[in-house]
Amino acid sequence: MTLQWEVRPEEADMLLRDFLRRRGVSSALARAVKRAGGFFCNGAPVHTDARLYAGQRILFTLPPEPPTDVLAQELPLEIVYEDAHAMVLNKPAGQTVHPTRGYTQGTLANAFRGRMAARGADTVFRPVNRLDKGTSGLVLCAMNAYAAPLLAASAQKEYYAVAEGGLAADSGVIDTPIALAHGSLIQRCVCGQGRQSRTEYTVLARGGGYTLLRVVPVTGRTHQIRVHFASVGHPLAGDDLYGGSTAKIARPALHCGALSFLPPEGGARLAFQAAFPEDIRALLAACKIENGIV
Repeated sequence: MTLQWEVRPEEADMLLRDFLRRRGVSSALARAVKRAGGFFCNGAPVHTDARLYAGQRILFTLPPEPPTDVLAQELPLEIVYEDAHAMVLNKPAGQTVHPTRGYTQGTLANAFRGRMAARGADTVFRPVNRLDKGTSGLVLCAMNAYAAPLLAASAQKEYYAVAEGGLAADSGVIDTPIALAHGSLIQRCVCGQGRQSRTEYTVLARGGGYTLLRVVPVTGRTHQIRVHFASVGHPLAGDDLYGGSTAKIARPALHCGALSFLPPEGGARLAFQAAFPEDIRALLAACKIENGIV
């Protein structure tokens, strides 16, 4: 993939390295471009310490993708949106995002690689946000090394969760540190020695002993939403790892239902939604919770 930009009047007299940094090219990517073929100004090779003039055209080709051992598999893959820099996927509950020791196949990464292979592309899977195996919803993927840090910096996510019990406040913040639980490789807990973690929430509806919430994880700790609500006595329905009951749903009732980001090369923020999957709809119906959210 080739990227090119015209030097604007306000960018005149800048060094190329500063121009590239301003356009979102990381130092690591700049070094990789130099090794792979270098930068060009008006068609001629140019060093990154060159001074620029208004109207010049800067061009470079992204380096070849690094090797990956993720197996390409022909699997279902719901693509919500796609352009040269970003892809938004809708992940079903029960599918892991990345291969792990216990799940080397059937993951979202395998499905993505399979779809790219069918197109004759060797694109590396770069998820900007990651969902637990039991969580459904939107996953943003960067389609190249240039886009990855820019998408990570601008992405905003909203989750929908069904918690047990009736939360008293209509909105609130849970701001407590999270750490790995003692003796566990998976479970997390609220712990004074943990990493600072902040979750903001708004109550959307209550019914049948459950509360439907819109949740924004300001930080992105592993299991953050699940741990935070369990810590205040309202574990998510179906989340038996953190004290929730599986009587009405067999997995944590957590869904990444809204996601937005700024296009890496400029433009208005793009926003997407994903409807509740059937198991969460059934849970809300059983609790007689009306929702018109997604």
